[in-house]
Amino acid sequence: MAEPSRDPPSALSADFMSFSPGDTASRWLACADLQQEVYRHLAEYVPRILCQGGGMAEQREEQREELALQLLLLAPLEWLLLGGEPAAGLALLQQGGGAAALCGHVFKVGEPTYSCRECAADPTCVLCMQCFLASAHRHHRYRMTTSGGGGFCDCGDAEAWKTGPSCQNHTPADQNRESEEDPVSLLPPAVEERSSSIFSIILQYAVDLLTWEQEDQLPAGLEPLTPVAVPTARRAEITSKAFSAFRCPVLRLDVCSVIKALMSYRRLQTDFMEDDHDRLVSLFFFCCPNAVSLCPLPTPDPRPQNYERLQSDFVRDDHDRQFSITDLSVQIFTVPSLARMLMVEENLMMTIIRTFVDQLRHRDAQGRFQFDRYTAQQAFKFGRVQSLIGDLKYVLISPPPQWSQQLRTKFLDGFEAFLDLLRCMQGMDPVVRQVGQHIEMEPEWEAAFTLQMKLTHIITMMQEWCSTDVSRSVASVLQGELSPHLLIELPLRCLVLCAQVHAGMWRRNGFSLINQIYYYHNVKCRVEMFDKDLAMLQVGASMMDPNHFLMIVLSRFELFHTFSASDLRRRYREANKDLAQQNTLIEEMLHLIIMVVGERYVPGVGQVEPLDEVRREILHQLCIRPMAHSELVKALPENGNKETGLERVIDSVASFRKPGVTGRGLYELRPEWSKRFDLYFHHYSRADQSKAEEAQRKLRRQNGEDTALPPPRPPPLCPLFASLANLLQCDALLALEGAVLQWAVEPSGGGWTESMLQRVLHLVAMALLEEQQQLDSSGGDEDVSFTFSSRITRPGEAPSTSGSVLALLESLQNAPHLEVHKDMITWILKVVGNIKTTRERTTGCSVGVSHGRRPEETVRDKDKAERKRKAEMARLRREKVMAQMSEMQKHFINENKELFQQSMEDLEAAAAEHSPPSSEPTCAAQICVGPRRVGGAERRQLVTCILCQEEQEVRGHGRAMVLAAFIQRSTVLSKNRSRGVPDPERLDPLFMHPDLSVGVHTASCGHIMHATCWQRYFEAVQQKEQRRQQRLRGHTSYDVESGEFLCPLCECLSNTVIPLLPHACSPDRSVEHPCLETWLKRTNQQAAALDSTHRKQSHGQSPAGGGAISWRSGVQVAAAAQQAEPAGPDRVGFDPQNSFSSGVAEMINTFGMSAYKVGLKVNPNEQDPRVPVLSWSTCAYTMQSIERLLMDEKKPLFGSLPCRQDECLSSLTRFSSACWTTAPIRTVQNHFIRLLSVLVPDSQLEAPCILDVDMFHLLVYSVLSYSSLHGLDQSGRSSVDSGHLHLLQLVTVAHLVQVLLTFTTGELSMDQDGEESEEERLTCQLYGRLRDHLGRCLPDVSCGWRLWRCVRAGVLPFLRTAALFFHYMNSASPPADLLGTGPGQWEALCSYLSLPSNLLLLYQNHRTLLEPLIHRWCCHPGVGQVLHGGGVLVQFPRESNRLIDLPEDYSILINQASSFTCPRSGGDKSRAPTLCLVCGCMLCSQSYCCQTEVEGEDVGACTAHTFTCGAGIGLFLRVRESQVLFVAGKTKGCFYPPPYLDDYGETDPGLKRGNPLHLCSERYQKIERLWRQHGIAEVIGHAQEANQTLVAIDWQHL
Repeated sequence: MAEPSRDPPSALSADFMSFSPGDTASRWLACADLQQEVYRHLAEYVPRILCQGGGMAEQREEQREELALQLLLLAPLEWLLLGGEPAAGLALLQQGGGAAALCGHVFKVGEPTYSCRECAADPTCVLCMQCFLASAHRHHRYRMTTSGGGGFCDCGDAEAWKTGPSCQNHTPADQNRESEEDPVSLLPPAVEERSSSIFSIILQYAVDLLTWEQEDQLPAGLEPLTPVAVPTARRAEITSKAFSAFRCPVLRLDVCSVIKALMSYRRLQTDFMEDDHDRLVSLFFFCCPNAVSLCPLPTPDPRPQNYERLQSDFVRDDHDRQFSITDLSVQIFTVPSLARMLMVEENLMMTIIRTFVDQLRHRDAQGRFQFDRYTAQQAFKFGRVQSLIGDLKYVLISPPPQWSQQLRTKFLDGFEAFLDLLRCMQGMDPVVRQVGQHIEMEPEWEAAFTLQMKLTHIITMMQEWCSTDVSRSVASVLQGELSPHLLIELPLRCLVLCAQVHAGMWRRNGFSLINQIYYYHNVKCRVEMFDKDLAMLQVGASMMDPNHFLMIVLSRFELFHTFSASDLRRRYREANKDLAQQNTLIEEMLHLIIMVVGERYVPGVGQVEPLDEVRREILHQLCIRPMAHSELVKALPENGNKETGLERVIDSVASFRKPGVTGRGLYELRPEWSKRFDLYFHHYSRADQSKAEEAQRKLRRQNGEDTALPPPRPPPLCPLFASLANLLQCDALLALEGAVLQWAVEPSGGGWTESMLQRVLHLVAMALLEEQQQLDSSGGDEDVSFTFSSRITRPGEAPSTSGSVLALLESLQNAPHLEVHKDMITWILKVVGNIKTTRERTTGCSVGVSHGRRPEETVRDKDKAERKRKAEMARLRREKVMAQMSEMQKHFINENKELFQQSMEDLEAAAAEHSPPSSEPTCAAQICVGPRRVGGAERRQLVTCILCQEEQEVRGHGRAMVLAAFIQRSTVLSKNRSRGVPDPERLDPLFMHPDLSVGVHTASCGHIMHATCWQRYFEAVQQKEQRRQQRLRGHTSYDVESGEFLCPLCECLSNTVIPLLPHACSPDRSVEHPCLETWLKRTNQQAAALDSTHRKQSHGQSPAGGGAISWRSGVQVAAAAQQAEPAGPDRVGFDPQNSFSSGVAEMINTFGMSAYKVGLKVNPNEQDPRVPVLSWSTCAYTMQSIERLLMDEKKPLFGSLPCRQDECLSSLTRFSSACWTTAPIRTVQNHFIRLLSVLVPDSQLEAPCILDVDMFHLLVYSVLSYSSLHGLDQSGRSSVDSGHLHLLQLVTVAHLVQVLLTFTTGELSMDQDGEESEEERLTCQLYGRLRDHLGRCLPDVSCGWRLWRCVRAGVLPFLRTAALFFHYMNSASPPADLLGTGPGQWEALCSYLSLPSNLLLLYQNHRTLLEPLIHRWCCHPGVGQVLHGGGVLVQFPRESNRLIDLPEDYSILINQASSFTCPRSGGDKSRAPTLCLVCGCMLCSQSYCCQTEVEGEDVGACTAHTFTCGAGIGLFLRVRESQVLFVAGKTKGCFYPPPYLDDYGETDPGLKRGNPLHLCSERYQKIERLWRQHGIAEVIGHAQEANQTLVAIDWQHL
């Protein structure tokens, strides 16, 4: 029942008819108090329009509401503002104002937005598509995303762009005009006056209503005539709708921009947060105090408390941020001038930070944040507080180009507040090692890491601000003196903790600590965690004595006693750790020393540029394996603008390898950069290091180099960090290296690892490279203070009695247990020799070059001699073994000569039996149909069952063998998708229309099984699925209830099996074959006799028994028909010879019933006479689809099919030729009689005209059913071959007539030069006869060349499919010309089909016989009806179906989808617009509004569309997700890579990366080929089988 306060729709409709916006505006202009009149109008109409609420017709109600808003509210305001008709007024303003300086386009949901990665001030600065295409940014690196709705185009905003702020459309025509010119001055005075008045009234209306808190009444002047209670939330919606109505695209007043930013969002129209409405104006005037001068309204105090209050209310509430006014901060704080003004005048930076800190009140006793015991409520609150960090990021995103003293002071205040925030974070949530027992509950750790990740970019931005001006002032804030010990203490603790976790010493602390260690090194956190800790260690080490630093490191790792004890066993007893933990700690400590000394690719530490660091990161990622662009981006840290610097250096480091049809484009490291590989790169994880090491060693082996992986030559250190190099030659490190080398000399000790030794060798190599670099860069030996080579040559102070480090290395060089490190040790010794030579040269020693290089040459000669000796020994062993095997083989053959002789004879016989026919036979011998055909009766077919592996010969009376197959309905060849789906119970499939609207296709994977093996396998699958029903989810890749299963070998989706039958017999050349006239006369007599007999039997039998005829009756009828006597069924009778065993016959029935069920979508019924027709139909349709593929791909007709398709066609055709034997013979005979009536029209039988019949289907049906007239035994097949040939000739002539009847004069425009050929002359004669029969309704064509070209092109597909059909049915080898694509195809094809190359001779040679038939064909009423537009006219050749054309630029597609509205939601934008790739229809997917009932079940728009467009198979492109969706039926589907790639050869699902996408034609062709090959269902099956997730996707709802 309707509420009393609501006006009925009829009353409002009456207002539509009587309301005049022009009269209303005139009345307002004439009144004394404009505000009172406007308020009275709003009070009358706003409640009536917007307070109707929902109802049964909610969709219709919303449409009515939008229309009423436009007519009753917006139109009068437009008339008032412009002083007349709005369209004319706007045109005049546009003429006077020129191009607008600002775009201000409001983005719709899903509309594409563009952000220039080179010129945008921050990532929030975007352009609409029109502005982007007209700007210079289209040639830059840009990011493309889709809008969530409500944003604005920033074109024309100089603060949003570093360069090119305006596009060509918004660049002022007068370039000399001052940019600061007030746009209001361009308005006519009257318009300016009215604008000021109306803006003030509208804004006042918004303030009055939004700040009104009483529920029982409204502000003065706004009381409606009929009392209406307006809830607060609804009030915000009403005000927003009424207020957002006024948008003038011409007037660019500042207040309009701010009001639109605050009020025009659709998201403010619903779900307005509690208490937000009364603070909207506070936020407005807090952020824009200048609005007071534009709109003289009462304003609240602009105090920072407004911001704190809004944020506090948002944190307490539970609405999403997009529904809160706080979300508007991105529109305000990203304006640099406005943000700095707020920072100066309102101390915005400190306000944001203090508000954030105040919200996190959960602290420990030291005032540090405490997250480890957060409750669910506190965690939820923390998630909402994080939005404040986003506001701070917006404020700091653009450093100021100029500083003022006020800005500097306020920034320092905010910086100090930020330091207070960092103090609260320092030491938060400390961890203590669990020793006794495991922790009871995992502590909360994600909040602390989330906070750190959120602040990462803030810290970087703070540094950028400080670097521009206030670095010295910041130093005054950082009071106090820091000693090196304090600098390294906390970083060293973290790194020792990581080492101990890797050693397994913190296992009782649970997984939370492991996760923290992972994120500590992860690319998202390492910039401000691991990297800064390492940098702090480098700072401390550069300020300390190197031995002192190493002593502290040894102490923190608790390894001091390990290296100080002289006894190897004693050091482990004192350490109180097991052996594995101790070794891991030593490895980690050595790795830390490598990082402290070697990581110099940070500006300020090493003499490098910022891009060198990025280049090194890329280099080491590509050393693992070639990577895609997206993988490299994920491995690099991003800055505040989401940039990594990858594009600036990638081309110098790597070469790009374009992707193929599958896969992604990959970057491969250039060979010259592999020498800079560092095995101990500090950002490698253990897994990455292992992969990189293996890959680089493999590469070096392929290049014929040794497998040593020495460190690269490091860049020089900056002066402040120059002392870091002394760590490599200090006494403490030399002692560590000597100890590890000494342990390696004694392999039986077990107190060392190869990783430990590898790190020591790496440190030694680093030291040698450092010394060599200093020698090369210095002027002489006296300038080099780094003397590592001389320090390792004298005995060190290691805890052993051995000699120097160099002596230990020489002793380890040829150690058998260190073979893997031999190349590295050799490289070290070579470098030592080079350094000594260099020093000797610089000191002036007269030492010859040969003497100076003696150590290197000695080492090299020893190594080369050793390798040569091993290679020679291996060669001798191989030769000896091969000689022994050869001798044994000869001995075995001599002892078994007879056996081998017999085997060779058998192989030769088998090869001769199975040898293919000669590739160059005479053309006369290669005929596939008719009495002169060459059969394959002598061919034997041996196959192997994939289940039992038993070999079996294919025989009609043998054990049944089957081929796994999949049958599906198809519209791939359809020329009329609009044809409605007929009732399957009444559908007559005997006559296929030439539009091929729906067909039945059969495919196979080519795997063969015994019928009994397959039945057992399928029963096992059924039992397994019955048990599976009790689990959480069902198996979605196949439906057992529909007969589906997966091939046991390849897991290809199947739903039936095709029985394998023997090849056709050779024709009997001893019998006389009748000519066409004789055969047609006899066949007509037989058909008439059979029809008469069937009619008599039908009248003499009851309805229950009239459905079938027995074999004996069929024999009698056939015998009587052959004598042309309508004799009864009891005259002559004998039992026919059964050609197949019971098992084979059962499989024939199985496949026939599968084709019947799928083709008609009905339940099984073996008595239905349409069963054999569906078997023939799938054979014909499959042939046609494969022929089209071969033609379009320009492949030969024979010899180019894959084995699986070739085997499928062969088995399918032989099955179709034999399936009539298991059907009632009377049914098959009736089918032939009806089919013959199309070629030989009979007044007693109703048959379609030749324009409504597909001739190839007619040929296949006629040939396969013709055997029922003679198919009793071999002796009765005397004229079958002649019948097949004559049927082909008749159907070919009918197709010639069909092509000429559908000929159009516009097909060919060229004329022939020269004399008219015989083909052209005969074609003109036949066409003239057709015009005579049809009363001149055909166009007059005088050019025979055109007609013959049309006939030849139109008949060619029919001849090709006919050749395929008879080739597989009669097992006839094709001629050599048809195995290629060269010239002579037409002549070879006609010869192969036993037809003349001039097909018109068929008509000319049998003109007396065919002329009456042609006359009857043309006189059929359906022909004239179709030619006059009364039916579907299909022209020949039929053009192959293709998927729709897609735009090259993906943004064009996004823009098209953004304007698509849901057809059932009253104009609302569709959230998931989906494009059908088959027909081009745009659908509203994944939405309940567009669900449709299909077969008693509600399905989504895509699923419903597949049944009308693709017979259950659908291909869709989800535009906003950039995903291709495959759908099969109602329960199956999968996502497929889209054909759109970025410049790096990658797809972008969900448009997350935002790179420009362009169409890849090769990938789109692959999708099209899958569709045309009917492989969509197979792809879906494989995808669902590979992705068995716990949560299944409801494909039917898409």
